[in-house]
Amino acid sequence: QVRLVESGGGLVQAGGSLRLSCAASGRTFSSYAMAWFRQAPGKERDFVAAIVWSVGATYYADSVKGRFTISRDGAQNAVYLQMASLKAEDTAVYYCAAGGTYYTNLRHSGTYNHWGQGTQVTVSS
Repeated sequence: QVRLVESGGGLVQAGGSLRLSCAASGRTFSSYAMAWFRQAPGKERDFVAAIVWSVGATYYADSVKGRFTISRDGAQNAVYLQMASLKAEDTAVYYCAAGGTYYTNLRHSGTYNHWGQGTQVTVSS
């Protein structure tokens, strides 16, 4: 069983930065990848970024490429999302996810079988 706990959300002005953290516990070694998704009110849960745990390969949604950076710390069993140049449209609940395999689409939410409870990010314009 894998348990994911997000932190670091909050209120920030447009153009500002935030760093989200996701602490993983349990059988994290069995997770091929970890990812961040986000969900705004009334919208579907969207892919933000993913990282392959073993090799550190990263993937980003076009909307955040160049502004967000995903990283992992094996010693801490943690994944981070550094967000810069934040925009009002980045406002959402951000979720950490774990799972996937080499053959699955890491941009698809159905790939992941473990999810955190989410952390709210609000960007004021």
